[in-house]
Amino acid sequence: QVQLVESGGGLVQPGGSLRLSCAASGFTFSTYAVNWYRQAPGKERAWVAQIISTAASTKYADFVKGRFTISRDNAKNTVYQQMNSLKAEDTAVYYCYTQGVWGQGTQVTVSS
Repeated sequence: QVQLVESGGGLVQPGGSLRLSCAASGFTFSTYAVNWYRQAPGKERAWVAQIISTAASTKYADFVKGRFTISRDNAKNTVYQQMNSLKAEDTAVYYCYTQGVWGQGTQVTVSS
């Protein structure tokens, strides 16, 4: 079955960077778009970014545009999210999502 496993979260200071990974299995990874979402404490889950199957197109929520970059390596069945210039408000659990399946999430905490 479809399985998604996120990693790369952690504690980082404001202005810092992290790279999240989402390792996929159980389906033909290269033929599907993948999304990143996040959920901050007390808030609803929010869409962050999307990359289509060929990586020819990416989309971003306005609140991360210019700071986050989504990419994928179809040979490794992995999607990445490079997060730069992190702010306290980026603190959340980050999830990848495709085909109705969510990963378990990885915690990102931005704090001094």
